[in-house]
Amino acid sequence: MTKKLRIYIPFASNELKRQLAYKGAFYLFIFISLFGAFIQYFLWMAIYGSTDNASLGGLTQNEMIVYVFMVYVTSSMVMITISDWVSEDVVKGMVAMNLIKPIDYRASLISRAMGQAVYRFLVPGVFIWIGLEIYKVKVLGMSVTSITNILLYLVSCIMSFLICVLFDFCFGMVAFFTTYIFGMLMAKEALMSFLTGQLIPLSFFPGIVQKVFDFLPFSSMVYTPVMIYLGKYSGSELYFVLGRQLVWVVILYVLGSIIWKQVTKRLVVLGG
Repeated sequence: MTKKLRIYIPFASNELKRQLAYKGAFYLFIFISLFGAFIQYFLWMAIYGSTDNASLGGLTQNEMIVYVFMVYVTSSMVMITISDWVSEDVVKGMVAMNLIKPIDYRASLISRAMGQAVYRFLVPGVFIWIGLEIYKVKVLGMSVTSITNILLYLVSCIMSFLICVLFDFCFGMVAFFTTYIFGMLMAKEALMSFLTGQLIPLSFFPGIVQKVFDFLPFSSMVYTPVMIYLGKYSGSELYFVLGRQLVWVVILYVLGSIIWKQVTKRLVVLGG
């Protein structure tokens, strides 16, 4: 285990250094995504202001404010796209080089994603999180999130991260058949922002639709950790959603291994 860590930690640290080297591009990403979060905030405030209901979809107005910004913090940490790295490696012929190296290609990608996730957590995730907690207490009059909920949220985020990158690895395997997947990436990002609850909380959908979402991995990516943070799960339901996340990690890992074995049999190198 220690030997494997020594092999893959440099992938994470190098990605972290790369993010630090291109701060301008990253801060532009922060501005654009945070701008989107504020648009959602004002949109939901307008929706709550036009109704007499104290809550919508099981969320009060104050809880929706927390939901919107915690979705931003969570998605910036866990929604790391590695499929475009796979596509780039296929086009440049780097996959063939990786196959002859004594490393696991998928593990190297996940390690790189970890480096990016750590950076996104530190800049700006943790600062927005702290600011949100202060705003909750000072302005909204809500109580501070309990240590238990924070720890459970972080555990859920770790599994969410693994679900996201393992799913994206499986999606990236399409590049072995189509080579160029930019259009598919755009479609995937748009669809996942809807299915993961980033645009609309999944509790707003009819019960039957919610049950369908429960059988898909997408609800476990962003919606589940944010709802845990809000304290919407308790008792057996809490253990169930955490267990569901763990099951999806195992399923996607096995599925990725099967697909990887199949696609490497038909590897076509266009460059390198």
